[in-house]
Amino acid sequence: MPLPPQQALCDAGEPAPRWLPVVDHYCGVERLMRKSLALQQSLQGRFDVTLDCEDGAPVGGEAEHVALLLELLAQPQSGRVGARVHPIDHPAFEMEVSQLVAGAGPRLAYLMLPKVEGAEQLARGAQMVGQAWQAAGHAGSLPLHALVETHGALREVDALAAHPAIESLSFGLMDFVSAHRGAIPGSAMSLDGQFQHPLVLRAKLAIGAACHAFGKTPSHCVVTEFKNAERLREAARRAAHELGYTRMWSIHPDQIEPILDALTPPAHEIAEAVDILTAAQAADWAPTRHRDRLHDRASYRYYWHLLARAHDAKLSLPPEAVAFFQQPQGLKP
Repeated sequence: MPLPPQQALCDAGEPAPRWLPVVDHYCGVERLMRKSLALQQSLQGRFDVTLDCEDGAPVGGEAEHVALLLELLAQPQSGRVGARVHPIDHPAFEMEVSQLVAGAGPRLAYLMLPKVEGAEQLARGAQMVGQAWQAAGHAGSLPLHALVETHGALREVDALAAHPAIESLSFGLMDFVSAHRGAIPGSAMSLDGQFQHPLVLRAKLAIGAACHAFGKTPSHCVVTEFKNAERLREAARRAAHELGYTRMWSIHPDQIEPILDALTPPAHEIAEAVDILTAAQAADWAPTRHRDRLHDRASYRYYWHLLARAHDAKLSLPPEAVAFFQQPQGLKP
């Protein structure tokens, strides 16, 4: 029997990359949180929902807001739901972490840690989360996401991505621009400007490169203009094709579908991947030719990862593609 792609193309013991949903949708107001969870159900869990304590909770009402999140997390879920807590040194951080971990446990897919200042602070925050997780009696560990939006975090971005608790790093555009005290113009926060200003692009590239080096997911920042779906779709395409981002923030329900369209593999690429991998498997993974182009194990790995992304995104796949994931030892990469 021919070797399945995972066994043929991936080194023994190689860790499996995590293909997270391509949309991370943020909401903190009760009405919008309930609406987002309902939309997630209607789309069969194709995007993540992050319930927001940092920007969602009124000052002084942090405990009440956590109680609301626990109520929402107790409801049946159709996809991954996480929460953004206050920064690690904020007075509410420990309370939010302990309450969410104890009350929601494994129903919580991840915690987002904002305004991380560097590797030491991340390690301290991760330790606090881990201790709360163990104290609540949960098995395993809770994945963490972190926002890179300060000079210190960007300077130590490789160490942040290397931390074993980190699942994804996001770029915090607004706070990053503000941290330059007016040296970067406000236009750099716009849809077009954020793809043009050199310091912003440098930050995005550094985050993307660090994540890919350590097998983590780079998540692109928000686009605040949400009325023009095609322009948003183009921004998502640029984030993916030019900067290597495989996930993107959404802050309005109208942004979800355009980002899904832009960041999931299109049908013609899936069909090409199936053709190339089917021929490769038939040739016992020796070099093959497809439309007058030579392919070998390096390109096979690319198309296998593309197909795995489509599979994890819950796209409808042709029978030949589905068969790859049903073969013994042919698990997703």
